[in-house]
Amino acid sequence: MLENVIIGGNSPIHSLNPKIRILFSFFLSIAATLCDNLIVALGYLLISLSLIGFTRLPIKVLLRRLKPLFWCLLTIWVFVPLTFKGNIIFQYGLFSASYQGILLSCKITFKSLALLLMFISLIATMPIASLGAGLHQLKVPDKLVFLLLMTYRYIAVIQGEYMRLLRAAKFRGFKPGTNLHSYKIYAFLSGMLFVRASFRAKRVYQAMCCRGFKQKFHTLDIYPPSKLNYVFSFLMILVILGLVIIEQIWI
Repeated sequence: MLENVIIGGNSPIHSLNPKIRILFSFFLSIAATLCDNLIVALGYLLISLSLIGFTRLPIKVLLRRLKPLFWCLLTIWVFVPLTFKGNIIFQYGLFSASYQGILLSCKITFKSLALLLMFISLIATMPIASLGAGLHQLKVPDKLVFLLLMTYRYIAVIQGEYMRLLRAAKFRGFKPGTNLHSYKIYAFLSGMLFVRASFRAKRVYQAMCCRGFKQKFHTLDIYPPSKLNYVFSFLMILVILGLVIIEQIWI
């Protein structure tokens, strides 16, 4: 699940209303995705870095979350410049790098980092309950919010159930391998996992009904209006509109 060091901060970003954070993460991601100008894409990356700075996240935690993206970007930088047709600016033997390929790789890098940093700073820094409350304020259907919260809550439970089944199989002499017997054991484990998850879901639902659950969550979190929310919203609107206008003028 999410690290407490991320969701338990006291930065200005953590103090924002979840509804505002969800809204502007959506608008920023759409604007950054549709951007086709390298300089404007760099602008979105700078905005994301500024948001990360305001969250005051530890560098080690941030780099650990960015590590999978770095590997993907490394693959892009290895293959795209060498395979994208265009003006050759570097050649060594059979390998040649095109200007258009390098430009495309830069755009992908800036936009990918910007998108991930946006979601880390605005979405990953809030507890899942606050995320559900924000989605509820935005009039997202209750069933979708309920499905999100329950899925998040029980991923760890199902994982723990699977580890208990696997541990029991190993106590009985099971040794994983690449053979038909191992595949059968994993198939049996998967089937038992689904059966236990189904029984667990029924028990949880019955327990919730006994406690007055009526297909709707109620949150005790209150987010009163504050100057910080208004200032952040005003600045984000100015930045998004400014970058969109700059890109249109540039074209």
